[in-house]
Amino acid sequence: MNLFADIRALVVKALTDMTESGVLPGGLDLGNVTVEPPRDPGHGDMATNAAMVLAGPAGARPRDIATALAARLAEDPRIDQAEVAGPGFLNLRLAASVWPDLVRAALTADGFGRSAMGQGAKVNVEYVSTNPTGPVHVGHVRGAVFGDALASLLAYTGHEVTREYYINDGGAQVDTLARSAYLRYLEAHDLSVDWPEGSYPGDYLIEVGEALKSEYGDSLVGKDEGEWLPIVRPFATDRMMDLIRDDLAALGVRHDVFFSEKSLYGTGRIEAAIADLEGKGLIYKGTLEPPKGKIPEDWEPREQTLFRSTEYGDDVDRPIRKSDGAWTYFAPDIAYHYDKIERGFDQLIDVFGADHGGYVKRMKAAVAALSENRVPVDIKLAQIVKLWKDGEPFKMSKRAGTFITLRDLLDQVGPDVTRFHMLTRKNDAPLDFDFDKVLEQSKDNPVFYVQYANARIHSVLRRAREAGIAVDESALAGAVGALEHEAEIGLARKIAEWPRLVEIAARTHEPHRVAFYLYDLASDLHALWNRGNEEPALRFFQEGDAATSQAKIALARAAGVVIGEGLGILGVVPVEEMR
Repeated sequence: MNLFADIRALVVKALTDMTESGVLPGGLDLGNVTVEPPRDPGHGDMATNAAMVLAGPAGARPRDIATALAARLAEDPRIDQAEVAGPGFLNLRLAASVWPDLVRAALTADGFGRSAMGQGAKVNVEYVSTNPTGPVHVGHVRGAVFGDALASLLAYTGHEVTREYYINDGGAQVDTLARSAYLRYLEAHDLSVDWPEGSYPGDYLIEVGEALKSEYGDSLVGKDEGEWLPIVRPFATDRMMDLIRDDLAALGVRHDVFFSEKSLYGTGRIEAAIADLEGKGLIYKGTLEPPKGKIPEDWEPREQTLFRSTEYGDDVDRPIRKSDGAWTYFAPDIAYHYDKIERGFDQLIDVFGADHGGYVKRMKAAVAALSENRVPVDIKLAQIVKLWKDGEPFKMSKRAGTFITLRDLLDQVGPDVTRFHMLTRKNDAPLDFDFDKVLEQSKDNPVFYVQYANARIHSVLRRAREAGIAVDESALAGAVGALEHEAEIGLARKIAEWPRLVEIAARTHEPHRVAFYLYDLASDLHALWNRGNEEPALRFFQEGDAATSQAKIALARAAGVVIGEGLGILGVVPVEEMR
């Protein structure tokens, strides 16, 4: 049951009737007609902008349209009042019978709020994709949580989602990893080594060195790099990916596909992607002007092979092959996205770190060119997270050597707190992660506040069971009664917003909206609970009155159903008891 969608359908039908009867002219576009919660709940349960958006095209006064529309809507039994306000806004108050029906729907639906809006569209969500050179660090955590929640949100709304990790194992950093692992291998043989600048001296490679010793004994000691590098590189990369998978699993993040950049080289796949662009007249030889500001590593004042990315909205054309014939770093990324398109995805979503802002336009241009504007790509940037503890920046990890790892974070606060808090801001807004505040038991801590609401609901359920009252969903659905107090109706209103909120969040690719909504829902639940402390008739459990208890607990349990659904999207486990 999507109450907002149902009432919008009612508004659209009324407008269609008005057109057929000559009140409105034909050919009006009703696509921008909305039904949404009013800014001030005192104005009603819902509001529609229909008269305002149709007045101009219809050549009529907004109030005249609103008045005629109100008369038609008032004929429906779900509408108690339809009031014209201001220049032509229309506020709707729903009949009292609507709210018990809503509570029943929340209790009995198979996934209340789930939507088929995606219509099975195939969506590829690529996220994390950190270089396989060490553990996942805090700089990757926000993108991991955001991408995972977005993938869950899209799956929840009827999309066919593939969660993908792009392994950057084709660049020089993997050679650096191999050389660092080889030094740990030598140390495992009690040999003294010197760590060159730019290597990876973290303790996490000690285990890799030991594993190399166990696998190869001393057969690699004293060998030339040309002999041991081809052996150590894949060995170390595989071990790092095992470590990364374990780290992500601890956060509740799992991918369907791990795509190797290295698989693009020497297989003709890069050449095929570039040939596709060349066939469209988008590849040429040329010399670029030096860019303003910091000059990127792949720019050189010589003739290069360029991609006409400016034809698809980029600021400048981009090099894809250097003058010496080597591919630029952009070329394999083009080939990778070409592969995604060839796999038949209807939409691509890339979650990048904040330092990839300059990469957005060129990647969008490449996908638009390769797919001939058929496959949209949405590139989301995950802004940095600043860690604080005891009022000071959190110190670096000794195990990693130079950065704070995901494991450090989870050891401090656990996966649920980490995931929820990472979604309390929009992905492109900076985020402070204060270890003291995220563990604080107060209204100011969103994850605690939402979990506390769920725990309160389950405390009522336990008390009812102890009193012999049936509180399974079917029993509660049959016991739902009228909601009379404004605080009860207010909670029902918020529950009604859930299906609409889910679709908006999925459409805009903004899972943080779910976290915001859950906080507001929890606030309404706590407000009703606290009113019950002052007015016993509002308490969910009514001593000695099983029927009334069931009716009131039904509303609380409906809120709990939504909290459970929302936390599930965020990848957070709902708690039933807080100690």
